[in-house]
Amino acid sequence: MKKSVPLYEKIYEDILNDIRQGIYPPGGKIPSEKELSQTYSVSRITSKKALEKLAEQELIIRMPGRGSFVAGEADPPVAAANTLRNRNQTTLIGVIMDGFGASFGYEILLGIESECKRQNLSFLLKCSYGDEKVESKAVDELLELGVAGIIIMCVHEENYNANVLKLVVDGFPIVTIDRRLERIPVSYVGTDNKKAARDLTIHLINKGCKNICFVSPHAVNTPAIIDRRSGFRECCREYGVSTEESIMDIRSTLPSFRNEENLEKDKTIIKEYIRSHKCIDAFFAVEYEIARLINRILKDMGLKSKYPIVCFDDVRNNLMESQFTHVSQREEEIGRESTKLLARQMKGEKSVEVILVPYDILEATV
Repeated sequence: MKKSVPLYEKIYEDILNDIRQGIYPPGGKIPSEKELSQTYSVSRITSKKALEKLAEQELIIRMPGRGSFVAGEADPPVAAANTLRNRNQTTLIGVIMDGFGASFGYEILLGIESECKRQNLSFLLKCSYGDEKVESKAVDELLELGVAGIIIMCVHEENYNANVLKLVVDGFPIVTIDRRLERIPVSYVGTDNKKAARDLTIHLINKGCKNICFVSPHAVNTPAIIDRRSGFRECCREYGVSTEESIMDIRSTLPSFRNEENLEKDKTIIKEYIRSHKCIDAFFAVEYEIARLINRILKDMGLKSKYPIVCFDDVRNNLMESQFTHVSQREEEIGRESTKLLARQMKGEKSVEVILVPYDILEATV
């Protein structure tokens, strides 16, 4: 029985024949990955592989953002591509962040940048702002630009993005950071959220707190938040501390819900909760922006000194002072390790790895 030819080989042979027959002359542009995937009803990964084989044989020249052109007596686009290729031998990767700021994310990018320099890589950054459609578009755009792999901080959604899952199924090099995809065979770099939450809860218990209010975003059940809630509750049960009091409907700190109306609603929810739960003696916020919101409300109510607040992440000033006792995730290390892991995948390593980077519990200093 004749062995079937891989689909990417079929695409490769068809384009090669078209080049030889002059259908695509020197300097001429050939169909994109997306166009080929639609024509042959294959994945973008398959069409990309066909184009990469043509490029490896120097039959075509690929220009990120411009397209692929037949090599030879070059028209201006191909001449520009040759110049670009000679000047820059780095490999391009994509980075998709939900968002980033001083409290979390910025130092991850610093870690990615430093490791890219060491690995002779360049990266393109896209932000999803908590919107799954924007995230999907970012994946498509990065693939169109010819990235060799993607590092992604997935958006806060209960259902996983189909575009991201397709990359995993197709074997495309991909590493998730901060938010792992539960039960999906994809590499992940982040923090042991459950253990970190436990350590943070013990800090409050050691201060004599017995009725701690757990505060998290609205309708968000990502593995990171589930682990933080689980670590908190298990620790409270172990030490005989109440776990019944919680606020899990905060919206204004989520990128897709960040507006004045939701902010005022959140303030009302927290204020009413404080007034109706006199037994509460501390707050555990799953993230820094929620801690800031609680702190602002307590200050407005004249109660700032009454309730300790702990959280994940914080913004330290130039004197390295922290407003809240918090879990300090080693962001630069997360960025570096995720880039190293992606580089190994791009070299052909297929194993799925989970890297839990150490963290620190830093006490409030202001």
